Amino acid sequence: MAIKIHPTAEVQAKQIGDGTTIWQFCLVLEKARIGKNCNINFNVFIENDVIIGDKVTIKPGVQIWDGLRIEDNVFIGPNATFTNDLLPRSKHYPEKFAETHIRKSASIGANATVLAGIEIGEYAMIGAGSVVTTNVDPFTLVYGNPARKKGFVTREGKVLSLELRDKNGQQYTLINGEPKPTEL
Repeated sequence: MAIKIHPTAEVQAKQIGDGTTIWQFCLVLEKARIGKNCNINFNVFIENDVIIGDKVTIKPGVQIWDGLRIEDNVFIGPNATFTNDLLPRSKHYPEKFAETHIRKSASIGANATVLAGIEIGEYAMIGAGSVVTTNVDPFTLVYGNPARKKGFVTREGKVLSLELRDKNGQQYTLINGEPKPTEL
């Protein structure tokens, strides 16, 4: 599969996996690494010290700053915001920017803000407009400002209450941190 780069995008990076599409008005700096079958939507900026896994979707208006590590199958909603410096000052740069890890199959809602140095666990879901100031456990649903745990999410994306029940009342149990239907 070929890499597709829109003619208005400026892509300096050489490490881009097969099947990835980079849409209009994107800028991808030289040292960024992007996996296979990614969809980098309109008006996305990707800095140098960035690693993006396979099958990642980044919606319009997102900036991926130095220090972001994004694993496979992650969804990043429109205008989600990341930071990489907890004490920013104009023209004063840290020796190394904080690393933020977005683990496999996590989803970040539109306009969510994720502070530097956070880890978002696998299959976690961040609600739209949330401000994430602390780590998010795997399979956890968080939202609000600041984002707080509001429930759980299954591998398939089914939302569960804090009591581990789905909307139909089916009870789930955490097995090694992952919600699984409770056997009768």
